[in-house]
Amino acid sequence: MYDVLIIGAGVVGCAVARYLSGYTGSICVLEKEEDVCCGTSKANSAIVHAGFDAPAGSKKAKYNVAGSQIMPQLARRLQVPYRQIGSLVVCQKEENLPKLRELAANGAKNGVEGLKIIGSEHLAQMEPALAFAAGALWAPTGGIICPFELTIALAENACANGVEFFFDTVVNNIKRNGKVWQVETSAGQFEAKCVVNAAGVYADQIHNLVSQKTLSITPRRGEYFLLDHSAGQLVRHTVFGMPSEKGKGVLISPTVHGNLIVGPNAQDLLNRQDTATTPYGLDEVSEKAKMFLPDLPLGQTITCFAGLRAHELGQDFVVGPVEDAPGFFDCAGIESPGLSAAPAIGQRIAGMVADTLGLAARPDWQPDRAAIPNPRAMSWEQRAQLIEQNAAYGRVICRCEGITEGEIVEAICRKPGARSLDGVKRRTRAGMGRCQSGFCGPKVQEILARQLNIAQEAVTKNGKGSFLVTGQVKK
Repeated sequence: MYDVLIIGAGVVGCAVARYLSGYTGSICVLEKEEDVCCGTSKANSAIVHAGFDAPAGSKKAKYNVAGSQIMPQLARRLQVPYRQIGSLVVCQKEENLPKLRELAANGAKNGVEGLKIIGSEHLAQMEPALAFAAGALWAPTGGIICPFELTIALAENACANGVEFFFDTVVNNIKRNGKVWQVETSAGQFEAKCVVNAAGVYADQIHNLVSQKTLSITPRRGEYFLLDHSAGQLVRHTVFGMPSEKGKGVLISPTVHGNLIVGPNAQDLLNRQDTATTPYGLDEVSEKAKMFLPDLPLGQTITCFAGLRAHELGQDFVVGPVEDAPGFFDCAGIESPGLSAAPAIGQRIAGMVADTLGLAARPDWQPDRAAIPNPRAMSWEQRAQLIEQNAAYGRVICRCEGITEGEIVEAICRKPGARSLDGVKRRTRAGMGRCQSGFCGPKVQEILARQLNIAQEAVTKNGKGSFLVTGQVKK
């Protein structure tokens, strides 16, 4: 039996696990997919929002601002790429300037620091490529981060501190037996004194297994363009249009790895697994983005993707203990700004659970995590030393991103480690470049088979039958 069982290994579930690992007690994480970061956390805007648009007094506002403040130090401790580049909300029409001022006032109520309304001339100096606009809201605390690396780093740090991860484990039912929660899964039964529900778009279904006060989540799909490095400097800050009732709207932003991301739109769905891109959805993103960046070079797109946000009927995050289910804690309805809020949510829930169980702080907790060595960030002398220690760091596998065999092997050998092409991609960026695995994919497949001691036919793209090959044409 575990002290704490966490359902879901997205960025929120892994944040809870990481902060809980700082307390005494046994902890496990159950994930229905083959790896961490396989749901909403792998397909979003990669933005650390300043927190100006969430309604004042809401949990979204509270956790967004707190998470934004935590993120710089957390990124340093976990060695995750993060840049505080600031964000701009562009107002193109004079008649909408009062709404922009309302947004600034709301941000001030939320505790966002440094907000400022700037005029058209100042905006043109900051972002010369933008179309003419009447003004913009400048938020210097806005940032960008790699959502894959953040989630994986949280999981690795939690694992190094004793948290156990179970993958391909689907939760089917949850029952209360005295003071113990019995969680029935596709991999057998688990027992725990406390359960944390961080199941993303399925969090309402998990919650409704234990509570009479039901939740209702609608999967909200957002589609994106990802542009090549050659377009990465087109804008210097994260640029938003004016927000709508369905969210912050389409943004254009550099990424921490030098690409340019454009999106998302917002479409409510019934299917909780529908992450397909659509011609009409991408057209909508394109049209809205080109309203304030007319020369957007979408011909330099290297891939398009879609992600699902967990939109809860109550319009806010659901964070905390469930009244009619003692020992059960929700992290539900975590849509945007969920990535930004994740560290604060994780910290808060970990504290609540520790108080409930009377867990003490661990004196031997290790809050730091070392990233996979990155030869591209080293001097030539440092690279030579690394290659002398391990020649695999001198063999480039992914030419687009310059990823070496040493990095790929390290990604597989870590805990929790990569078990698929997508797992390697999220940890190392092998396959994220212009050719999108066209050249490096077969070699990565070969390395996975060798390191995992399995046949190449058994290697998958992302688990659960997503095989890359079905056999051999000749011996």
